[in-house]
Amino acid sequence: MATTLLATAVKSVGPSDSLAARAVDRLPTTFTNVSSVERWLSLAAGGGLLACGFTGRGPTPLSMLAGGYLLYRAATGHCPAYQAMQFSTADSTAPNTAVAAGHGTRVDASVVVKATAKDAYEFWRDFENLPRVMTHLIDVDTTTDGRSRWAARGPLGTRVVWDAELVTDTPGEVIAWKSLAGSDVDTAGSVRFRPIPGKKETEVRVSLKYDPPLGKVGTAVAKLFGEEPGQQVRADLERFKQVIEASDRAREKKE
Repeated sequence: MATTLLATAVKSVGPSDSLAARAVDRLPTTFTNVSSVERWLSLAAGGGLLACGFTGRGPTPLSMLAGGYLLYRAATGHCPAYQAMQFSTADSTAPNTAVAAGHGTRVDASVVVKATAKDAYEFWRDFENLPRVMTHLIDVDTTTDGRSRWAARGPLGTRVVWDAELVTDTPGEVIAWKSLAGSDVDTAGSVRFRPIPGKKETEVRVSLKYDPPLGKVGTAVAKLFGEEPGQQVRADLERFKQVIEASDRAREKKE
């Protein structure tokens, strides 16, 4: 995982330029370097040590320390010892994705809008438009080199930040991206624009995969508090439909 719960919590409760946030930003960048199987084993062993200790007679300070470390390893997918040795057992990651195979949550959703593929693409391509239709987004800042910085609301009122870069950008057809190392959330995805033959309509299809802070635990917490990612993306697409179609009607009236 690109960051720990500590980093996410500190950034969510104070301004990004606070002393605590600056201290967190100076911590070494951490990455997922533990496989899914190891994470489950760490979770079971860590829970057992915290509940029963080494002998089964109850936890001791040493077993609590070891158990806490194993739970950290399970939740974040990061092992400091592995990082020090430049070793990893994590599932392989394809070149154009920021989320390893077997990790994260995948979401696919689509909507048909009464607008041309060109207009739908241009709205999405200006990423700074997206907080207008995606309620979890706080802000998106773009640069001229295909990179952007995203800030969003996370589970339990947290604030998560990630940097992303474009990996595919075909006007009127597809936009694809992936997050960069050091981000609070690992994500990769695409949005495709398919004209409906014979109509001034376009199918907009979003495919998204992301690994939130605390991995699957973070996803479970989000669902517990009513932030199921599939429902959220579908609602975002419905708002996009309303905005792009209203914009298209206003343009037709002017003409």
